[in-house]
Amino acid sequence: MRTTKGVDVTGKVSASRRSFLSFVPLLGGAAMLSACGFQLRGQQDYAFKRLAITGGTPQMVARLERMVQGGSDTVIVKPFEKPDATLNLNEGQGMRTLSLNAQGVIQEYELVFSLNYTLLGADGTLLIPPSTIALNRSMTYSDQYTLAKSQEATLLYNDMRNDAVDQLTRRLATVRSLHPAPGEQTPGVSPRAPLPVPPL
Repeated sequence: MRTTKGVDVTGKVSASRRSFLSFVPLLGGAAMLSACGFQLRGQQDYAFKRLAITGGTPQMVARLERMVQGGSDTVIVKPFEKPDATLNLNEGQGMRTLSLNAQGVIQEYELVFSLNYTLLGADGTLLIPPSTIALNRSMTYSDQYTLAKSQEATLLYNDMRNDAVDQLTRRLATVRSLHPAPGEQTPGVSPRAPLPVPPL
């Protein structure tokens, strides 16, 4: 059967032509969103373009680096490489008894994780005052499965650490200027009450 460019003689659009035509509206939509200043989820426009990180575990710092550099045009540098801002981290974790059985044996633990942080500009400006992200998880416990429960606790702590990093990247995006005017500084954030008991 003879065909013309992109269309056969029966008037049916070829598969390649249909694919192209269906892609055009997507391009137009993306262009319109960009023109309106809309930012795709996962992309941040941080006020600082060179960020140094101090403190925090290697695991947390590595994830934070991936999140920041993979979702923005900001790069992570060493403190001596003239950063625009320095993020100071201090994380902690713990465990407390949540419930006992009828014999007084622990049957459930509450795992807690906290991340304290501040953000300083290159000139010492306090961009984010001392703030805290606090998280918790619950875990059943049995002496019969000590090793398995230890591994489960590690997984839960890692999950909370990842959650804290995700929250922190969004928090960093609230800083709109490296030289905020009076009254425009980003306020500090800390839990105002004890965390509620987490569900199993």
